[in-house]
Amino acid sequence: MKTYEAMFIFADRFSEEELDAVIKSARSEIEGLSGEVVSSTRLGRRPFARPIKKNDHGHYAVMNFKIAAEQIPLIHAKFKLSDSVLRVQIVVAVIAPEPEPAEAE
Repeated sequence: MKTYEAMFIFADRFSEEELDAVIKSARSEIEGLSGEVVSSTRLGRRPFARPIKKNDHGHYAVMNFKIAAEQIPLIHAKFKLSDSVLRVQIVVAVIAPEPEPAEAE
């Protein structure tokens, strides 16, 4: 299984409580396809340069998860059909190597 990072843009119409439920739903979609969500971070509400589906703002969130590569097209298809997700971008997560400790002389 590879580690992926997904950037979600959710519709602006959600309150904070509703947004939590929508993010939990996105998390359960990934876990339903045998994925494991490692972390989830909300980035807040931001304006768009151009309207997306008649929205001027959206709620951004980043989710890191592990899943088999063949499941990624299914995840895209599921979120494309969702009316709460305006956009989703999934990329392979780049894991930075840990720096080696400096040796004392």
